[in-house]
Amino acid sequence: MIFIQRSAAPEILNLVGQVKIRAICEEYDQGKRTFESDSFDKKVYGHQTVKQALILMQHGKCCYCESKIKHICPGDVEHYRPKAEYRQQHNDAIQKPGYYWLAYTWDNLLLSCERCNRQYKKNLFPLLHPEKRAQCHKDDVCIETPLLINPTITDPKNHIGFRDEIPYPIDDSIYGKTTIKILGLDREALNESRRDKLAVLKLFVDIIKKAEASPNETALQQLAADARHFLLEAIKPNAEYTAMTEATLRKHLIQLFHDLEK
Repeated sequence: MIFIQRSAAPEILNLVGQVKIRAICEEYDQGKRTFESDSFDKKVYGHQTVKQALILMQHGKCCYCESKIKHICPGDVEHYRPKAEYRQQHNDAIQKPGYYWLAYTWDNLLLSCERCNRQYKKNLFPLLHPEKRAQCHKDDVCIETPLLINPTITDPKNHIGFRDEIPYPIDDSIYGKTTIKILGLDREALNESRRDKLAVLKLFVDIIKKAEASPNETALQQLAADARHFLLEAIKPNAEYTAMTEATLRKHLIQLFHDLEK
C-alpha cells in the first residue's frame, strides 16, 4: 500500500449522490433499519466518471495490494466503510445497518481489485474501540479509530514494511497487522508477483554497486545509468508494488534512494 492523494469528487456524487443520501437517511428516520446491497444505486457510486476518477487517482492500481488491475479485471468501486452491513471480526455475526449514509460519499470510495475486496475484505471493518462505532447518519464517524488503514488518510509506510517481498507490521503496529490480515496482503500469489519484481530490482541494484566499485569501466557505467533510470520509474506512484520497491532501495541503496527522491 502507498499513500493516495485524493482528487476532487466527480460531479455525479455532488449532485445525484447527495440526493440519494438524503433519501436513504429519510428512510432510516422513518424506521427502516436494513439496507441490502440492492438498496443502493450502483449506477451512481459506480458511475463511469467515478470509476475513471478513481483509476486516475490510483494510477490504475488496487488501493490495497498495488497490483495493476485494468488489464485483468474492471476493478471494484470499494466502500472503505461498508455500506450495507459490517463485521468487527471474521467470525462475528453480520451487523446491520452498515454505513448507508456514506454509500455515495467520495471520501469513502476507493478502487480495489476483486481479490482484495471480494475474497478478503468483504464487509469487515474492525475498530480499535468497537463501542464507539457510528450507528447511523446522526453519529460522527470521526470518533471511530479504524484498524484498517485508509491509504487516502494514513501513510501505510508508517505501519507496513517489507522483508524482501513479504509485508510485516512495523513495530508490531496493530494497524499494519490488521490491514495485512484483513486484505491478505501476504497471500502467496501476491508474494509471488512481488517476488518477480524484486528479482529485477536486485539485479539493477547489483549493477549499480558494481559500477560504483569500478568507476572506470565505461560500459558498466552506462548499464548503471540505465539501472538508475529504471529504479527512478519503479518508485513512482504509477508503478506496481511501489511500497516494496522503496523498502528494497532503502535497505540496499540508501544514498541512491535519497538521490532518486529529489
